[in-house]
Amino acid sequence: MSAVEDFVSRIRARERIVGYWLCQDSPMMAERLARGGYDYLCVDQQHGLLGARDVMNNLLAIDAGGVMGPRPTVGIVRVGANDFRTIGQVLDAGAAGVIVPMVESAEDAERVVEAVRYPPQGRRSYGPVRAELRRSESLAVNNETTFVAVMIETSAGLDHVEEIAAVEGIDALYVGPWDLTVSLSGGRLGEPDAEAMRDAAFVTIIEAAHAAGKAVGVHSDDGAMAAERLALGFDFASIEGDVIHLEQIAQEHLDQARA
Repeated sequence: MSAVEDFVSRIRARERIVGYWLCQDSPMMAERLARGGYDYLCVDQQHGLLGARDVMNNLLAIDAGGVMGPRPTVGIVRVGANDFRTIGQVLDAGAAGVIVPMVESAEDAERVVEAVRYPPQGRRSYGPVRAELRRSESLAVNNETTFVAVMIETSAGLDHVEEIAAVEGIDALYVGPWDLTVSLSGGRLGEPDAEAMRDAAFVTIIEAAHAAGKAVGVHSDDGAMAAERLALGFDFASIEGDVIHLEQIAQEHLDQARA
């Protein structure tokens, strides 16, 4: 079983999975982080500063480093939008799967599946470019072993979460806590009642995903928060992320030196 197939099977079995978030275009950093034992590294095309070529170069680096650590690490991509061309591009570049933002209806989720899966399950265009070096030549196997997660991060998505979770071909729901809080609270980030609404939504999303037999993941600021959210019932968690943590560690070292 390949590293990608193992990753996807573990997600679908709802094993505890931990990943890390990449917003910088730094293949060297991606390769080093891939050696650390994370189950996946997610290249963020939505809010990160990466174009199509940058995404491919970081996926190359993750594949190179991912076989050198204590467990295989695969590269996935949060695409910039629910866009047929964009999703196809990152999969052709070798991503093990995609996380698609701002999904608010079953119809939105069905469009994701159409973009990810080859016929007859979807409409993905055949042109695997780099992916053919990493994945099976069988389109049926590719359909079966490509990870697909859709983000629930708006009040509309929350209202339709059961229908979204029920869409065939979706492997997981993925919660964007910040956008979800903004949407539910009208932009009142950090206020206790806004966080209470977010936490109640967490429970609703977890229950909807599990009732449909799907995994559910979530963004987390750090390892401690990831552990808390996994204990709450999430199946996988992404730790955020290279830019923020580099700044935090650099400041910590500066403070120590000046002390």
